[in-house]
Amino acid sequence: MLKAVIRSVLAGVVAGALGVPAAQANSGDTLAAVKARGEVLCGVHPARHGFAAPDSQGKWSGFEVDFCHAVAAAIFGDANKVRFVALSSQQRFPAIQSGEVDVLARNVTATLGRDTALGLNFSPPIFYTGTGFLVRKDDGITKVEDLDGAAICMAPGSTTERNVAQIFAARGMKYTPVVIENNKQLVDAYVTGRCDALTKDKAALPGVRAVDTENPDDHVLLPGIYSKEPLAMAVRQGDDQWYDLIKWVVYATFNAEEMGVRQANVDEMKSSTDPDVQTLLGVIGDNGTKLGVSNTWAYDIVKQVGNYKDIYMRHFGPDSPVALDREQNVLWTEGGLLYGLPMQ
Repeated sequence: MLKAVIRSVLAGVVAGALGVPAAQANSGDTLAAVKARGEVLCGVHPARHGFAAPDSQGKWSGFEVDFCHAVAAAIFGDANKVRFVALSSQQRFPAIQSGEVDVLARNVTATLGRDTALGLNFSPPIFYTGTGFLVRKDDGITKVEDLDGAAICMAPGSTTERNVAQIFAARGMKYTPVVIENNKQLVDAYVTGRCDALTKDKAALPGVRAVDTENPDDHVLLPGIYSKEPLAMAVRQGDDQWYDLIKWVVYATFNAEEMGVRQANVDEMKSSTDPDVQTLLGVIGDNGTKLGVSNTWAYDIVKQVGNYKDIYMRHFGPDSPVALDREQNVLWTEGGLLYGLPMQ
């Protein structure tokens, strides 16, 4: 009995040191809590064009929003069983550490420091990007070196804030940081001329240019990407079952695209004789049971949300408001960085 008490106390101490509630530190607790609640609590960006934003009715949409839907589809067979929690860059980590949300899908860059000091586990990256700069065309700024002495708008507590310091230090340049937490106020500060450049992940800047500026042609993105920004979903450490599920939700979208299984043909593909496709869609095998969900979990993701390409093209395709080339965000078979592990 004494040993059991000591183990319990030690578990609470370790969980507290990681910023993880003791009740959430045991494998299986998160999935059980999500199922009992009947919905996934997903932390998202308050407003990031193409990635996450609510409409006038409060309905959320976006690339990262769809990965939250994918998690819900895998667990419940219903992609709509998710509640979105808007989090600022400074709120996001306390929210996941405290259990306010079950998963972050909020343009979080996976880094060693966050993996260790913050007690997080990261999914495979769902979007590869890097630090970029948006400037006014009339200012004649054509390269990052032209920003010496400039005022730069940026969000606090972000990898971008640190990256800018490194970029300028490496070039022996100076700048004045204009650090604003609220995203709308941050963008407004750039648009109204309070700063010479706006810096964010480069993938976020076309949306700002297209939607937030009065005349998009008056603004340009500087060429080049100045950091590694692998954006990934994040969960608390200490619950391997939940971490496994989040990982494999992502891999399922990669593998479905590689196998040619799309939202438009997933029902037809259930009749495929390819054992890899059959395994993906739960026709054979018991992968769902191993993850603690239905064996049709990946079928439900593709049917209700889509494969990776379906999701990407919905929000960043040529007909979307924020068109982005896929660049590194293509399959490894096409020279990209997306590689789904075997679902054996």
